[in-house]
Amino acid sequence: MKIVSRRKIYFAISILMLLGSLYGVVFYQLKLGIDFTGGTLMEVNFLEERPANIQIKERLADLQLGEVNLQPAGGSGLILKTKDIDEATHQEILSKLGNVEEIRFESVGPVIGAELKRSAIWAIALSLLAIVIYIAWSFRKVSKPVPSWQYGLVAIISLFHDVFITLGVFSFLGHFKGVEIGLPLVAAFLTILGYSVNNSIVIFDRARENLLRSDWKDFAETINLSINQSIRRCINTALTTLLVLLAIFFLGGESIKYFALALIIGITVGTYSSIFITAPLIVSWQNRRKNG
Repeated sequence: MKIVSRRKIYFAISILMLLGSLYGVVFYQLKLGIDFTGGTLMEVNFLEERPANIQIKERLADLQLGEVNLQPAGGSGLILKTKDIDEATHQEILSKLGNVEEIRFESVGPVIGAELKRSAIWAIALSLLAIVIYIAWSFRKVSKPVPSWQYGLVAIISLFHDVFITLGVFSFLGHFKGVEIGLPLVAAFLTILGYSVNNSIVIFDRARENLLRSDWKDFAETINLSINQSIRRCINTALTTLLVLLAIFFLGGESIKYFALALIIGITVGTYSSIFITAPLIVSWQNRRKNG
């Protein structure tokens, strides 16, 4: 496959996906869950027929809960998200809901939510820094014709591409389906970082072997050869993982459904970017440097 020579087509596809994600993040924004904003989450299972959402809101109206987010969970389950409440209000809600079984109850204060948000940002930032350092060190012996640190930088650009597109999809899901970003999704994004960079390193590692055996004169051809030698492994690894994630998404519980969906999107986009974006971008930088 002539992937490197057709890289402008793949770059254009990625730019379109990034612009769509940017639109979603800017205009719809991300719907943060109680992990970050503070509040209360209750999941209940109705032992009789589940009432309509409007009926549930009418039952809870006199408790002055403010905005109540209701999300169906399976055939008879329901997830309620409200502002932070005390135990007395908690019991009143259960009473007004009727014949229900409480499955879980979580309460997070706004201070803890802010701390979790900072911790999540730091976790992602430190992960990215560690990835750059590791790749730069690993490729120190192939510093020609591209400096080794640029492999790390290109990998970070690819990771941003993968995570931002996934965030863009969740901005649309948050706007139209009420899907919220919580700690499970942060864990999914960190997993996407690791999975995506793994594919990039597989291709870069093959490129390193090929470059050490060549005279570095035909850099683009060597990179294209390395991609083609690695593409089957990358796709097969992604497919086996996606089969498990699809089973979790369709058969798993409501609490891990969107965690699995984030991984499905991220791994799919990450496999695409590792093959069609990351390594070809190195060639583009090398050509620009050579012609500049």
